[in-house]
Amino acid sequence: MPDRSEDGTAYDMQGPEDAPVLVLIHGLGASRRMWDEHLPAYAEYRVITYDLYGHGESAAAPETVTLTLLAKQIAGLLQSLAFQRAHLVGFSIGGMINRRFAMDHPEKSISLTILNSPHQRTPEAQRLVEERASTVRNQGRFATFDEALRRWFTPHHREHGAGPARLRAWREQVDPESYAQAAWVLAHGVLELIDPKPAITLPSLVMTCENDSGSTPAMSRAIAAEIAGAELKIVPELQHLGLMEDPAAFSGPITAFLKRITE
Repeated sequence: MPDRSEDGTAYDMQGPEDAPVLVLIHGLGASRRMWDEHLPAYAEYRVITYDLYGHGESAAAPETVTLTLLAKQIAGLLQSLAFQRAHLVGFSIGGMINRRFAMDHPEKSISLTILNSPHQRTPEAQRLVEERASTVRNQGRFATFDEALRRWFTPHHREHGAGPARLRAWREQVDPESYAQAAWVLAHGVLELIDPKPAITLPSLVMTCENDSGSTPAMSRAIAAEIAGAELKIVPELQHLGLMEDPAAFSGPITAFLKRITE
Protein backbone atom coordinates (compact mmCIF):
# COMPACT_ATOMS: atom_id res chain seq x y z
CA MET A 1 0.00 0.00 0.00
CA PRO A 2 1.28 3.50 -0.78
CA ASP A 3 1.77 6.28 1.73
CA ARG A 4 -0.65 9.20 1.53
CA SER A 5 -0.27 12.91 2.08
CA GLU A 6 -2.95 15.02 3.75
CA ASP A 7 -4.63 15.87 0.44
CA GLY A 8 -5.00 12.20 -0.47
CA THR A 9 -2.00 11.96 -2.80
CA ALA A 10 -0.74 8.37 -2.95
CA TYR A 11 3.04 8.09 -3.19
CA ASP A 12 5.99 5.74 -2.80
CA MET A 13 9.48 6.75 -1.77
CA GLN A 14 12.74 4.87 -1.99
CA GLY A 15 16.48 5.42 -2.08
CA PRO A 16 19.06 6.83 0.35
CA GLU A 17 17.54 9.26 2.84
CA ASP A 18 20.32 11.83 2.37
CA ALA A 19 20.33 11.68 -1.45
CA PRO A 20 19.04 14.39 -3.81
CA VAL A 21 15.28 14.19 -4.28
CA LEU A 22 13.91 13.07 -7.65
CA VAL A 23 10.17 13.33 -8.38
CA LEU A 24 8.76 11.27 -11.28
CA ILE A 25 5.49 12.51 -12.80
CA HIS A 26 3.43 10.08 -14.87
CA GLY A 27 1.20 10.77 -17.87
CA LEU A 28 -2.54 11.21 -18.35
CA GLY A 29 -4.54 8.08 -17.54
CA ALA A 30 -1.51 6.23 -16.14
CA SER A 31 -0.21 5.83 -12.59
CA ARG A 32 2.99 6.01 -10.57
CA ARG A 33 3.60 2.37 -11.53
CA MET A 34 4.58 3.59 -14.99
CA TRP A 35 8.04 4.16 -13.56
CA ASP A 36 8.58 0.70 -12.05
CA GLU A 37 11.09 -0.45 -14.67
CA HIS A 38 12.98 2.85 -14.42
CA LEU A 39 13.55 2.85 -10.67
CA PRO A 40 16.71 0.71 -10.55
CA ALA A 41 18.49 3.32 -12.66
CA TYR A 42 17.80 5.98 -10.01
CA ALA A 43 19.14 4.06 -7.01
CA GLU A 44 21.41 6.97 -6.05
CA TYR A 45 18.44 9.31 -5.55
CA ARG A 46 15.64 9.72 -3.04
CA VAL A 47 12.91 8.91 -5.55
CA ILE A 48 9.27 9.90 -5.12
CA THR A 49 6.65 8.43 -7.44
CA TYR A 50 3.07 9.58 -6.93
CA ASP A 51 -0.36 9.46 -8.55
CA LEU A 52 -1.90 12.59 -10.01
CA TYR A 53 -5.23 13.59 -8.51
CA GLY A 54 -7.92 11.16 -9.64
CA HIS A 55 -5.36 8.64 -10.90
CA GLY A 56 -4.05 5.42 -9.40
CA GLU A 57 -4.70 5.44 -5.68
CA SER A 58 -4.84 9.21 -5.18
CA ALA A 59 -7.99 11.06 -4.18
CA ALA A 60 -10.05 12.91 -6.78
CA ALA A 61 -9.05 16.47 -7.57
CA PRO A 62 -10.11 18.83 -4.75
CA GLU A 63 -11.02 21.57 -7.23
CA THR A 64 -11.07 22.17 -10.98
CA VAL A 65 -7.97 20.64 -12.52
CA THR A 66 -5.40 23.10 -13.87
CA LEU A 67 -1.67 22.95 -14.37
CA THR A 68 -1.34 25.26 -11.38
CA LEU A 69 -3.29 22.81 -9.21
CA LEU A 70 -1.19 19.88 -10.39
CA ALA A 71 2.01 21.81 -9.68
CA LYS A 72 0.64 22.70 -6.25
CA GLN A 73 0.07 18.97 -5.62
CA ILE A 74 3.82 18.40 -5.94
CA ALA A 75 4.66 21.40 -3.76
CA GLY A 76 2.34 20.10 -1.06
CA LEU A 77 3.86 16.64 -1.25
CA LEU A 78 7.41 18.01 -0.91
CA GLN A 79 6.34 20.16 2.02
CA SER A 80 4.67 17.24 3.78
CA LEU A 81 7.90 15.24 3.44
CA ALA A 82 10.08 18.17 4.57
CA PHE A 83 11.99 18.35 1.28
CA GLN A 84 13.11 21.79 0.15
CA ARG A 85 13.96 21.12 -3.51
CA ALA A 86 13.77 18.37 -6.10
CA HIS A 87 14.74 17.31 -9.58
CA LEU A 88 11.53 16.79 -11.60
CA VAL A 89 11.06 14.27 -14.41
CA GLY A 90 7.70 14.55 -16.17
CA PHE A 91 6.19 12.53 -19.00
CA SER A 92 3.61 14.03 -21.42
CA ILE A 93 1.23 16.05 -19.21
CA GLY A 94 3.86 15.46 -16.53
CA GLY A 95 6.29 17.49 -18.66
CA MET A 96 3.70 20.27 -18.68
CA ILE A 97 3.27 20.00 -14.92
CA ASN A 98 6.98 20.25 -14.18
CA ARG A 99 7.30 23.31 -16.42
CA ARG A 100 4.42 24.94 -14.54
CA PHE A 101 6.04 23.91 -11.25
CA ALA A 102 9.31 25.57 -12.30
CA MET A 103 7.41 28.77 -13.09
CA ASP A 104 5.33 28.74 -9.90
CA HIS A 105 7.90 27.30 -7.47
CA PRO A 106 11.39 28.05 -8.84
CA GLU A 107 12.88 27.93 -5.36
CA LYS A 108 11.78 24.29 -5.04
CA SER A 109 13.15 23.19 -8.43
CA ILE A 110 16.67 21.87 -9.13
CA SER A 111 16.27 20.63 -12.70
CA LEU A 112 13.66 19.59 -15.25
CA THR A 113 13.48 16.57 -17.51
CA ILE A 114 10.64 17.01 -20.00
CA LEU A 115 9.65 13.79 -21.77
CA ASN A 116 7.32 13.46 -24.80
CA SER A 117 5.53 16.65 -23.89
CA PRO A 118 3.63 18.98 -26.22
CA HIS A 119 4.34 22.50 -27.36
CA GLN A 120 2.31 24.69 -29.72
CA ARG A 121 0.26 22.54 -32.08
CA THR A 122 -0.84 23.14 -35.63
CA PRO A 123 -4.51 24.16 -35.94
CA GLU A 124 -5.39 20.64 -37.15
CA ALA A 125 -3.51 18.94 -34.32
CA GLN A 126 -5.16 21.26 -31.80
CA ARG A 127 -8.58 20.43 -33.23
CA LEU A 128 -7.91 16.72 -32.88
CA VAL A 129 -6.70 16.91 -29.28
CA GLU A 130 -9.72 19.04 -28.34
CA GLU A 131 -12.02 16.53 -30.02
CA ARG A 132 -10.45 13.70 -28.04
CA ALA A 133 -10.89 15.63 -24.79
CA SER A 134 -14.55 16.29 -25.63
CA THR A 135 -15.10 12.62 -26.51
CA VAL A 136 -13.68 11.58 -23.12
CA ARG A 137 -16.00 14.07 -21.42
CA ASN A 138 -19.08 12.86 -23.30
CA GLN A 139 -18.44 9.15 -23.77
CA GLY A 140 -16.18 8.13 -20.89
CA ARG A 141 -12.58 7.34 -20.06
CA PHE A 142 -12.18 4.48 -22.57
CA ALA A 143 -13.79 6.24 -25.53
CA THR A 144 -10.45 7.10 -27.17
CA PHE A 145 -8.34 4.29 -25.70
CA ASP A 146 -8.01 1.77 -28.52
CA GLU A 147 -7.26 4.44 -31.11
CA ALA A 148 -4.67 5.96 -28.77
CA LEU A 149 -2.76 2.69 -28.50
CA ARG A 150 -1.90 2.97 -32.18
CA ARG A 151 -0.32 6.38 -31.55
CA TRP A 152 1.47 5.31 -28.38
CA PHE A 153 3.13 1.97 -29.15
CA THR A 154 4.90 0.39 -32.09
CA PRO A 155 2.96 -2.39 -33.85
CA HIS A 156 5.25 -5.05 -32.37
CA HIS A 157 4.67 -3.84 -28.82
CA ARG A 158 0.93 -3.54 -29.33
CA GLU A 159 0.94 -7.19 -30.37
CA HIS A 160 3.48 -8.66 -27.97
CA GLY A 161 4.26 -6.14 -25.22
CA ALA A 162 2.75 -5.66 -21.76
CA GLY A 163 2.16 -1.93 -22.14
CA PRO A 164 -1.41 -1.91 -23.50
CA ALA A 165 -2.75 -4.21 -20.78
CA ARG A 166 -1.01 -2.20 -18.06
CA LEU A 167 -2.45 1.03 -19.42
CA ARG A 168 -5.93 -0.46 -19.53
CA ALA A 169 -5.66 -1.44 -15.87
CA TRP A 170 -4.50 2.06 -14.94
CA ARG A 171 -7.31 3.65 -16.95
CA GLU A 172 -9.77 1.53 -14.97
CA GLN A 173 -8.53 3.24 -11.80
CA VAL A 174 -9.09 6.85 -12.83
CA ASP A 175 -11.79 9.04 -11.36
CA PRO A 176 -13.85 9.86 -14.48
CA GLU A 177 -14.35 13.54 -13.67
CA SER A 178 -10.74 14.22 -12.67
CA TYR A 179 -9.58 12.40 -15.79
CA ALA A 180 -11.89 14.35 -18.10
CA GLN A 181 -10.69 17.62 -16.61
CA ALA A 182 -7.04 16.58 -16.93
CA ALA A 183 -7.62 15.65 -20.59
CA TRP A 184 -8.89 19.19 -21.17
CA VAL A 185 -5.76 20.56 -19.46
CA LEU A 186 -3.59 18.44 -21.78
CA ALA A 187 -5.44 19.97 -24.73
CA HIS A 188 -5.34 23.61 -23.59
CA GLY A 189 -2.74 24.02 -20.86
CA VAL A 190 0.19 24.07 -23.26
CA LEU A 191 -0.77 27.61 -24.27
CA GLU A 192 0.33 28.96 -20.89
CA LEU A 193 3.75 27.32 -21.28
CA ILE A 194 4.74 28.75 -24.66
CA ASP A 195 7.47 31.39 -24.25
CA PRO A 196 7.17 30.90 -20.47
CA LYS A 197 6.93 33.91 -18.20
CA PRO A 198 8.71 33.92 -15.88
CA ALA A 199 11.39 32.32 -18.03
CA ILE A 200 12.59 28.86 -17.03
CA THR A 201 16.33 28.99 -16.32
CA LEU A 202 16.86 25.60 -14.69
CA PRO A 203 19.16 22.94 -16.10
CA SER A 204 16.83 21.01 -18.40
CA LEU A 205 16.75 17.92 -20.59
CA VAL A 206 14.05 17.66 -23.27
CA MET A 207 13.37 14.28 -24.90
CA THR A 208 10.83 12.73 -27.20
CA CYS A 209 10.63 9.88 -29.72
CA GLU A 210 11.17 10.05 -33.44
CA ASN A 211 7.64 8.83 -34.21
CA ASP A 212 5.69 10.53 -31.44
CA SER A 213 2.87 12.17 -33.38
CA GLY A 214 1.46 14.18 -30.47
CA SER A 215 4.69 15.37 -28.84
CA THR A 216 6.83 15.62 -31.91
CA PRO A 217 10.57 16.18 -32.27
CA ALA A 218 9.78 19.68 -33.56
CA MET A 219 7.83 20.39 -30.38
CA SER A 220 10.71 19.21 -28.21
CA ARG A 221 13.12 21.39 -30.15
CA ALA A 222 10.80 24.36 -29.54
CA ILE A 223 10.60 23.61 -25.81
CA ALA A 224 14.39 23.31 -25.58
CA ALA A 225 14.84 26.57 -27.51
CA GLU A 226 12.80 28.42 -24.87
CA ILE A 227 14.99 27.23 -21.96
CA ALA A 228 18.53 28.62 -21.99
CA GLY A 229 21.09 25.84 -22.17
CA ALA A 230 18.54 23.02 -22.39
CA GLU A 231 19.76 19.69 -23.74
CA LEU A 232 17.77 17.84 -26.42
CA LYS A 233 17.60 14.15 -27.28
CA ILE A 234 15.38 12.40 -29.82
CA VAL A 235 14.98 8.65 -29.28
CA PRO A 236 14.86 6.87 -32.65
CA GLU A 237 11.95 4.83 -33.98
CA LEU A 238 9.69 4.70 -30.90
CA GLN A 239 6.32 6.41 -30.40
CA HIS A 240 4.69 8.31 -27.53
CA LEU A 241 5.12 5.63 -24.87
CA GLY A 242 8.62 4.67 -25.88
CA LEU A 243 9.65 4.94 -22.23
CA MET A 244 7.51 1.85 -21.54
CA GLU A 245 8.82 -0.09 -24.53
CA ASP A 246 12.49 0.71 -23.86
CA PRO A 247 13.00 2.16 -20.36
CA ALA A 248 16.80 2.22 -20.70
CA ALA A 249 16.56 4.49 -23.76
CA PHE A 250 15.24 7.11 -21.34
CA SER A 251 16.78 6.32 -17.96
CA GLY A 252 20.27 6.23 -19.49
CA PRO A 253 20.23 9.80 -20.85
CA ILE A 254 18.38 11.06 -17.77
CA THR A 255 20.89 9.66 -15.28
CA ALA A 256 23.76 10.97 -17.43
CA PHE A 257 22.13 14.43 -17.45
CA LEU A 258 21.58 14.41 -13.69
CA LYS A 259 25.18 13.37 -13.12
CA ARG A 260 26.49 16.18 -15.34
CA ILE A 261 24.57 18.90 -13.57
CA THR A 262 25.43 17.71 -10.06
CA GLU A 263 29.17 17.13 -10.56
